[in-house]
Amino acid sequence: MELFYEIEGNGVPIVMIHSGGVDSRVWRYMVPGLAKSFKIITFDGRGTGRSPAMQEPTSLVEDLRKLLEHLGLDLVTLVGHSIGGQVATDFTLSYPSMVERLVVIAPSLTGFAYSQEFTNYMTSVNAVAPDITRLVELSLAAPIYRATMASHHRSFLTEMHNHYMTRVFTEWRSFEVLWPEAPSIERLEKVAASTLFIQGTIEWPDMYNIAEHFKRVPAIRFAEIKGADHMLVLTHAEKLANSIRQFCHR
Repeated sequence: MELFYEIEGNGVPIVMIHSGGVDSRVWRYMVPGLAKSFKIITFDGRGTGRSPAMQEPTSLVEDLRKLLEHLGLDLVTLVGHSIGGQVATDFTLSYPSMVERLVVIAPSLTGFAYSQEFTNYMTSVNAVAPDITRLVELSLAAPIYRATMASHHRSFLTEMHNHYMTRVFTEWRSFEVLWPEAPSIERLEKVAASTLFIQGTIEWPDMYNIAEHFKRVPAIRFAEIKGADHMLVLTHAEKLANSIRQFCHR
C-alpha cells in the first residue's frame, strides 16, 4: 500500500478522509475519543503528509478503495471533511455495498458550480505561486478560516498548509484528479447509506448551497456548530466526535 495510514482502537471501522491543504494529522484531536469505541483509520491522501506525490492523473476514490482492500475492510463508516467529503460521497455512490454510514463535514461536491466570489479567491491565491509564504498567507486569510486563525490552532494549521504547499510545488508532477463520470450532484438521491451532514456557521455561501443539494439524500440528518468555521475539525473536535459517536450508535 503506497498511502501512509494509521489505525487506532478496536470495533466498527471508521475511515477518516482529510481536507485539502492539510494531512491526516488534522484529526489528532478527534481520534483519541473516537478510538475508545471504534477502529479509527486515518491516512494521508496522495500528495500530502507522508504519502507519495501526485505523479499522474489520480482517482482519490480508487485510492480509497485500494486502501480498504489492503486493510481487508468491506463495510465501513466514512467521515470526510471538505474535499474529503467529496471523496467520501463519490465513493459511497460508486461502492454502495461498502459504506454503512456516511459523515460529511463541510463537504465540497462533484459537479457543483462554485460562485464568482469563491473562484476569485482561488484565482488570487494561485496568482502568487510558487511563493509558498504568500500562498499560505493568502489562503488562510479567507474568512472561512477566521475562527481557527484566531485560536491556538493557528500555528498548527499554518504548518500543515506550508508543508502541503511546499510538496505541491516541489514534488507533484500532476495536478489532475479523476472523478467518477457522473457527478455526485446529479445522483444524491441514490446515496443509500445513512448520512450525517455537519458544518459551521462561518462558511462561504457556496457551502450552504451544497447543504441544500444534500437534502436530496434519502436518509440524512443535519447538524450545525455555531461559531465554527471551515476547520471545525480542529476548533470543535470534541463536539464533532460526540456527534459522530451518537450517529454511529443509533
